[in-house]
Formats: sequence, C-alpha cells, structure tokens
Amino acid sequence: MPAFSIHVTGQVQGVFFRSTTQEKARALRLTGWVRNTRQGGVEIHAEGDIEDLHALEEWCRHGPTSATVDSVTVQKVEEQHFPEFNIVL
Repeated sequence: MPAFSIHVTGQVQGVFFRSTTQEKARALRLTGWVRNTRQGGVEIHAEGDIEDLHALEEWCRHGPTSATVDSVTVQKVEEQHFPEFNIVL
C-alpha cells in the first residue's frame, strides 16, 4: 500500500490543523499520524489508496479555514502498517 510523508509550513499550528487532518484522513480511510514540528509546521505520515493520498495532499494545500499554508512537500515513503490515523503529541 502506498505511503506519503507530507510536510506543511505556514500558520498551521494553533489553528486545528492536526485535528482536521485527522478527520479528513479518517474520512478517506487512511492510516498513519499527524504531528506538529519544532519548526512550526505540521508533519503527516499517511497510508492508503493512492487516490485518497492525493486527496489528502490536495486538502493540505489549504487546510482548515483558520490556517494559512505556505508550502506542502510530499515524498513517497515506506509503509509502516498503522491500524488507524492518530494525532501524535
């Protein structure tokens, strides 16, 4: 199963980016995790169908209405077989 590592920068902390990412990923039946980075961005590891991964990537380009996204970078990575999608603290 394909897996993506997605890095999002901008005003993406303190704006419910992680919780809405979790909602979107679960709605797309993706597994993995989302967390804040020390640099002020958000990092996502998502696994699932390629179409659903691309849908999550596209959603990340704007995020929740309170976010301001500056950039999104995506890399294909190795699958880690997560059972669900969670927020990592």
